[in-house]
Amino acid sequence: MSSEEKNRINGKTLYLVSTPIGNLADLSERARKTLSEVDFIAAEDTRNTAKLLMAFGISRPLVSYHEHNKRERGSVIVERLLAGESCALVTDAGTPAISDPGEDLVRLAAEAGITVTAVPGAVAGIVALTLSGLATARFSFEGFLPRDKGERRERLLELSRETRTMLVHEAPHRLRATLSELSDVLGEERAIAVCRELTKRNEEILRTTLSGAVEHYRTAEPRGEYVLVIAGSERGHTDTQENSLASTLSPAEHVAYYEKQGLARMDAIKAAAKDRGIPKNELYRTLHRS
Repeated sequence: MSSEEKNRINGKTLYLVSTPIGNLADLSERARKTLSEVDFIAAEDTRNTAKLLMAFGISRPLVSYHEHNKRERGSVIVERLLAGESCALVTDAGTPAISDPGEDLVRLAAEAGITVTAVPGAVAGIVALTLSGLATARFSFEGFLPRDKGERRERLLELSRETRTMLVHEAPHRLRATLSELSDVLGEERAIAVCRELTKRNEEILRTTLSGAVEHYRTAEPRGEYVLVIAGSERGHTDTQENSLASTLSPAEHVAYYEKQGLARMDAIKAAAKDRGIPKNELYRTLHRS
């Protein structure tokens, strides 16, 4: 099959089109062609996508597809695809369907027998990882941390045991609080690269420790979008910490320790049981017998 045949726009096809994360010059030639020729474009925010299309002289019909309308709009998009139309799915910046409602549309389309293909491009997390100076062979993409206090604390405790490099997205107004929480739970000396405004004129990579990042942003005002690249835990240290808790605390004290960290009762039991290497139901019964 020739390159021209591979790049031909086909009906009944959903194209996942990656858009620039900051620098418009990063939009590929294939992405421009796809956006110019599909029957319609499904966009996270039609206003932002309209500006992008205008910059390249592209005019195509737009429909909104985002977290709050994905259930009803997804079925409409699939119906149009089944009727023979082609659709490009885009997010505000980067690759759609990664920590994004696009994953639901991909699943719906695949279940309906619709061809789904990708037009690759920038992914903020991968760009940050390559610039971080930290280990890249194995990594964990975490996206945005949960907003709920209990769920957030549980996730942070899970990450404290993670041995792979971790990628976390954060908005400027929550950056200081997140860095402080990460420092408290993962340890002040854990290495981090704070990546800001990637591919843009004000791109900045701060390679430091969690305590260093907290100190830096005491005075520096957070601006723009951030990707935090955090070094994984050294397995030996993590095992030692967990074994220490299990050997020095009674089951009730162990659960109380996690409750003081902000976890709900059942989440604290789950965390303590994992440390002690026993099923959570066994620990639950132990607590109720005492």
